[in-house]
Amino acid sequence: MQNIAIQVDDLKKSYKKLDVLKGVNLTVEQGSIFALLGSNGAGKTTLVKILTTLLNQDRGTAIVNGFDVASQPAHVRQSLSLTGQFAAVDEMLTGRENLIMVARLRHLTHPRQVADELLTRFGLTEAANRRASTYSGGMRRRLDIAMSLVGKPQILFLDEPTTGLDPEARIEMWKVVKELADGGMTVFLTTQYLDEAEQLADRIAILHEGKIIASGTLMELKKLFPPAEKKYVEKQPTLEEIFLAIIGKKEEQ
Repeated sequence: MQNIAIQVDDLKKSYKKLDVLKGVNLTVEQGSIFALLGSNGAGKTTLVKILTTLLNQDRGTAIVNGFDVASQPAHVRQSLSLTGQFAAVDEMLTGRENLIMVARLRHLTHPRQVADELLTRFGLTEAANRRASTYSGGMRRRLDIAMSLVGKPQILFLDEPTTGLDPEARIEMWKVVKELADGGMTVFLTTQYLDEAEQLADRIAILHEGKIIASGTLMELKKLFPPAEKKYVEKQPTLEEIFLAIIGKKEEQ
């Protein structure tokens, strides 16, 4: 367990008669990028909420950074940060003021220094004294992730982080995520953009109708796809084709 950042065993969650998670099992290694794929309603957000202590599971266990989410939620929260689908910045404040506010809420001793370091790291120094309402979508998302890194969390949850971004801003965000993982941070990513998982993830899991129906590296998942018909050149399947093939198979059973 020393190299495991997140361990989930038989996790279940229901809302009245609706079973959302039906026994989820997964493992995320430290310092890796783990992508969770799934259609709308598959249970991705519910799982993230449980792992970040925003929701209690009905059954099963989830260990995050060595702490049980149910019995040790305060310790879990200290080791992680969550960035949702929409940037949680205060648009009336400047970029610098947003970062200083978060640093003070985390009781850091030098909030201005922390803010300036993150502004530099995310290429926001020139826009530091502008209100966040004037930022582009990509800049706002970079500021949002910078705010998530205040206090140096060990695990970062990104819930569909590039939703609504233009292609250039998405590529920019991919670069940021890769740099975070290269620096030793564990990144748990949920996305509906399959090319995003293909570009970023060390391991990928597919959540379908409340269960993990496939997981592994991209190459391991490709082996689940029917062999390509050989004519002149063997066509390698895209992650999108693999995803649709896997969930289609599941629904036929």
